[in-house]
Amino acid sequence: MTMDKNFTEFEYCILKAKNRTYKYISGKIKLYEVINKVKVNFGLYKRFNGYKPFLYNQTLDACYFINHQKGNPVAKYLYDIIKGNTNINHTCPYNHDVVVEKLSTEIINHHITKVLSFPDGDYMLNTHWVLNGILSAKVQVYVSLS
Repeated sequence: MTMDKNFTEFEYCILKAKNRTYKYISGKIKLYEVINKVKVNFGLYKRFNGYKPFLYNQTLDACYFINHQKGNPVAKYLYDIIKGNTNINHTCPYNHDVVVEKLSTEIINHHITKVLSFPDGDYMLNTHWVLNGILSAKVQVYVSLS
């Protein structure tokens, strides 16, 4: 959900099933201004009679993080999931739209079951994106493990 449609807007966000085994996520965010500062707050929640905080809740300077990934292993774990399918691969400024294209659910599944094994359950990754000092978007990603 975008907070200020004059600043940024979701062009599309889809989950597509090509067949029974291949599913992917794609999304595009249009930026209407040059982005020089990006702060991201992300929290992981697990469903226990409603979504409750689970393990992580942190805020990071995304412009700094891109060049210094070793300093934040949790953010690096999350970034590693999308980095091969996005154009978020350089530090600020961003003067182009942000795209995540054909992120396979198999990649996500591999990271949350093999790289860092999570217990079965329903999870939500809640993110707040502050661009140039303005809360611009809230993105929630839901995953069920069984």
